[in-house]
Amino acid sequence: MLSFRIILTILACAFSGQVLAQSAEGHKGGLSVELNSVTDVGEACRLTFVVNNQTGTAIDVAAFETVIFDTGGGVVTLSVFNFRDLPQDRPRVRQFDLAGMACSSVGQALINGASSCVVNGAESEICQSALSLRSRIDVELLG
Repeated sequence: MLSFRIILTILACAFSGQVLAQSAEGHKGGLSVELNSVTDVGEACRLTFVVNNQTGTAIDVAAFETVIFDTGGGVVTLSVFNFRDLPQDRPRVRQFDLAGMACSSVGQALINGASSCVVNGAESEICQSALSLRSRIDVELLG
């Protein structure tokens, strides 16, 4: 009887440890935006972003004021990139075209802030407070 209790205790501890480990892995937190590539498309430069929403909640609308700098550091354009809906724990790819601009002239992109962030039908700060940025390419993504 004693060995049965010991086995049950060991199994319970192992199971609860496994649940805690899965919980910690499942909620990494944050809203990561990666500048994944830039590609010349006709007379435009197409910026491709990969976004992962691991904030623990779905985002209905995420729009960011974005500034594009040329390779000399001069501001070329300031516009709002609407990343639309960002479901929880599901990566999304979003593309934006910079008309009349060659990708070779793009030096940096700056996420100047969230111009709109809607969660459950109401404005939220999560798009700004949970935001992390990175670039997979030579064009730097700042924030």
